[in-house]
Amino acid sequence: MAAAARSTDRPGALEITRKLAEICGRPFARFAGPADEVAGRAARWVAVPGGPHAAAEVLRLAAAHDLTVVPRGAGTKIDWGAAPAQVDIMLDTGRLAGVWHEPQGSGVAEIGAGTPLRAVQATLERTGRRLPVDAPSPGATLGGVLAADEAGPLRHRHGSPCAQLVGVRYLDADGELVSVGVPGTAQFGQAAPSARRGGSAAAGPGGGAAPGGASAVLGGAEVPGLDVARLLCGSQGGLGVLVSATMRVQAVPAGRVWVSRPVWTPLEVHDLVRAVLAARLDPAAVELDLPVPVALPRRRIPASHPSVAGRPDHPAVTGRPARPAAAGSLVVLLEGGPADVAERAGRLTALLGPEAVVNHAAPEWWGRYPFAPGDTALRIEVPINDLHAAVYALRDAAGTPVPVRGSAGIGAVHAALPGSLPPERVASILAAVRGVLLARQGRCVVVSAPAAVRRAVDLWGELPTLPCLRTAKAHLDPHHRLAPGRLPGGL
Repeated sequence: MAAAARSTDRPGALEITRKLAEICGRPFARFAGPADEVAGRAARWVAVPGGPHAAAEVLRLAAAHDLTVVPRGAGTKIDWGAAPAQVDIMLDTGRLAGVWHEPQGSGVAEIGAGTPLRAVQATLERTGRRLPVDAPSPGATLGGVLAADEAGPLRHRHGSPCAQLVGVRYLDADGELVSVGVPGTAQFGQAAPSARRGGSAAAGPGGGAAPGGASAVLGGAEVPGLDVARLLCGSQGGLGVLVSATMRVQAVPAGRVWVSRPVWTPLEVHDLVRAVLAARLDPAAVELDLPVPVALPRRRIPASHPSVAGRPDHPAVTGRPARPAAAGSLVVLLEGGPADVAERAGRLTALLGPEAVVNHAAPEWWGRYPFAPGDTALRIEVPINDLHAAVYALRDAAGTPVPVRGSAGIGAVHAALPGSLPPERVASILAAVRGVLLARQGRCVVVSAPAAVRRAVDLWGELPTLPCLRTAKAHLDPHHRLAPGRLPGGL
């Protein structure tokens, strides 16, 4: 932060501050403070533009003075991914907010990028609708969710939030307001002409290839707008600054139940998930929670003790060893009409056995990450038939059980390594896990980590789409003014 403070003392720094204040309003432009960091990299200024055109002026000012710009929503994932090479202006999207419905029955709504996802859902709920989006970060904005390609349990049925896109408005590196896909509504400002740039398949810093295989020929044939829109997903502001997104909406399901079953081993999870998917029960989500088991001391209980009397299955009576305490849970969410949900829940409990339980509320861990601030957070993506192999590989490499949680039904889970592990130990664990995943067409990405780990390890691993991403960066942001270094390969 001291370096950033000194940089604002250079000749012209006060002039930049004055111009930002003219664009955004005096209360909404300032020198950056101690909390204004991106993965540990301090910003110089913070600008909070009041609309798309003000945001465009900020980008034009940055271009004129050769300054870098990094967008920020609620900051819930500001430490994800790589640290940018430089943060001159942190562009806060908090005032680019609002929810506007398209004509009734159209099934879409335009939403400002800075709108908190909770506010979006609360607004839509008044008309009996919702976004099929449940990103785990509390307080996250829609723009931040899209920029990180962050998805929660509902991705099992509906795909990632980027799959719900039907159009976006964004600002390019030169400050031009571009509209692609479904035109934006006039209530959020006049949409600019259609995009004049193409795109290319890109991998977002938090995950795999851009949803839908978004690809296009750069500088060649005309590019469908939706491909360009989805190209921004997962780019963390490195290819453009999201202004608004037009998203699909749907009716709120009348019935919802969570059917849970305890699980003991990753191999058991594999067998259960295969059975659930083969049963054609149309689950909305299939989630797994494998916490680190806590060993509790047990005292020997005689068979004559009142607490086990009448329990012929108790190990004190049978002489067989007790089944180990449940290591975790497999939970299936069913949504739809109440009668239909009840019928499917009955079939599911019969499939999962007598240990299955039907609940009308989600478990406490549902839609939450297994990692905490300061941990090294991993995301593993692998074909579902190989998820158990990935979990075993992680356990073997770490030498101990590791908390794992996520969408077992699609093979995308998160795991947590203690933040106290030295960087070289984390690097060896990553190498071992990635070696196992390579033959299974899987990936292991470091989502977030302590600064020392982030500097020392390869966050992304092998990335086949890196050449395409490099081409997209060169085309959309040739001067590397937008979040430089946030994308894979130092882009």
